Amino acid sequence: QVQVVESGGGLVQAGGSLKLSCAASGSIRIKGWYRQAPGEQRELVASFISGGDTLYADFVKGRFTLSRDNGENTIYLQMNSLKPEDTAVYYCRGVGRNSGTNYWGRGTQVTVSS
Repeated sequence: QVQVVESGGGLVQAGGSLKLSCAASGSIRIKGWYRQAPGEQRELVASFISGGDTLYADFVKGRFTLSRDNGENTIYLQMNSLKPEDTAVYYCRGVGRNSGTNYWGRGTQVTVSS
C-alpha cells in the first residue's frame, strides 16, 4: 500500500526556519514539494528531476533546500528566511514506480507571521 506522510510544519516568525519531512512507503518514488495557499492553485516548490538535479521555484531559490536520505524514501525541505507569503499547506508528491501514478500526502501547514 502506498502512503505519503508529511510532517514538520508549524508557526514561525518571518525570517525563521522550518524543516519539512516526507516519508513514503510502497512502490513509489518521492519527487518533491508543492504548496497551496488559500484561494490559490497548488504550485511547485522544489523537485528532483532527471540526472539527480533539483528544480526550485524562483520564489524559493537561495532560501529552501531539497534533500533526501540514501534510501530515497524520505525527503526533506529546509526552509530558511521564511516570509509571510510562504504561508501555505505544503504537500509531498510521489510517483508510482511502475504505474507513474501521482500520490499526494495530506499536507503540512506552514504559517509565517510578520
